[in-house]
Amino acid sequence: MNFTPYNSNLFSFLFSSPTPFHAVTNIEKHLFQQGFIGLQENERWQLTQGHGYYLTRDNGAVIAFILGSDESCEQGFRMLAAHTDSPCLQIKPRAEIRVGSYLQLGVEVYGGSLLAPWFDRDLSLAGRVCCRMSDGNLGVYLVDFHRPLLTIPSIAIHFDRDANKNGEINQQKHLPPLLSQSVDGQLPDFTTLLLAQIQQEHKKADVAEILSFDMFCYDFQEPAYTGAKNEFISSARLDNLLSCHAGMLALGKAERRKNVLLFCANHEENGSTSASGAHGSFLDSVLERIITDPTSRRIALCNSFLVSMDNAHAAHPNFMEKIDAAHEIHLNKGPVIKLNANQRYATNSISAAIFKNVCKEAEVIPQEFVMRSDLPCGSTIGPITAARLGVRTVDIGAASLAMHSIREHTGAMDPYLLCKSIEQFLRSEAHRKIVNYCVR
Repeated sequence: MNFTPYNSNLFSFLFSSPTPFHAVTNIEKHLFQQGFIGLQENERWQLTQGHGYYLTRDNGAVIAFILGSDESCEQGFRMLAAHTDSPCLQIKPRAEIRVGSYLQLGVEVYGGSLLAPWFDRDLSLAGRVCCRMSDGNLGVYLVDFHRPLLTIPSIAIHFDRDANKNGEINQQKHLPPLLSQSVDGQLPDFTTLLLAQIQQEHKKADVAEILSFDMFCYDFQEPAYTGAKNEFISSARLDNLLSCHAGMLALGKAERRKNVLLFCANHEENGSTSASGAHGSFLDSVLERIITDPTSRRIALCNSFLVSMDNAHAAHPNFMEKIDAAHEIHLNKGPVIKLNANQRYATNSISAAIFKNVCKEAEVIPQEFVMRSDLPCGSTIGPITAARLGVRTVDIGAASLAMHSIREHTGAMDPYLLCKSIEQFLRSEAHRKIVNYCVR
């Protein structure tokens, strides 16, 4: 199995996608190169069977689909779902904090981030800036400083002798990163820095004023192999750009004969309640426009199957007491089917069986994860999407360690094995081969 070219492509995607906005832009570019046609929500569509299409909402979410030349819409869609956002630190609107000779930036914690790993790292800044242009129009620009720019220095052990015991982090007081120090009594203005970055990346932009921004800190260290035999991958944003990347590649290679759909949502890490999140109307509205008749749409969804992809927890060798011993998950051992009795994952016995059949066709062996019964379980966009659409759903993901850290880990084979399984799903008829359903 030669997964090196696959991982090389993944590394490039991860490093060039420091924010959901950049990830969606990269997905758009890839799909366009694969012959997909761009759509706009505020325009009428002319859709033709045998073609692929994509559209975005709010720059942070993307839906792409193929109307199969050999299938009617009522035959249903093979659907993939993932999310574009990752836990991080987001810059506050009035960002500047001046302490002595230093300039820091105020931050909010986005999502359920592990905070300790953010200290003493080379951080950069990227995001979206909204501007009033010289002609009075509103301009929206993506920016990426793409260099070590910020750091959050730890307090020396000499000033906090209990740091290794308590490690308490006050999000308001301890997290503002250090940006600059005054030279000859002058500190740079953050807005001026943003404007200079826009002019560097978008040379034709005639900006009169910066009005607002969505800017995020990110780890500037590139993805890398680790382990004695390069058997592991270490990178930022594996959760969940690893899944977005797999879905993007699988969709781009999919046959134009079958109905398929990819939904990469934003804001999963903070509840999915937004216009571009899984709780929003994006997917519903697209399906309503693809299949305008309500009865036909209901039939299509009943014949569809959704694979919700989000990273799964591998067993941590230093914390084996945290796992259910009968469901020990390992890196490099294949995609993980995630189950929870309280429907924090959307998998049930039927959807798990269908995905196992898909994996058998792909010659991939899946694993099964269940959280310890005395620990709370995380969730995904799977249950949200399944509930909204009434579509049969399985929750799966690549095994990982250090989930929600600034630097996460997976097996070198895991991204490829995940993509191999969903590529087969987009070809498979396994979700339609159900007989003797609930026979008494």
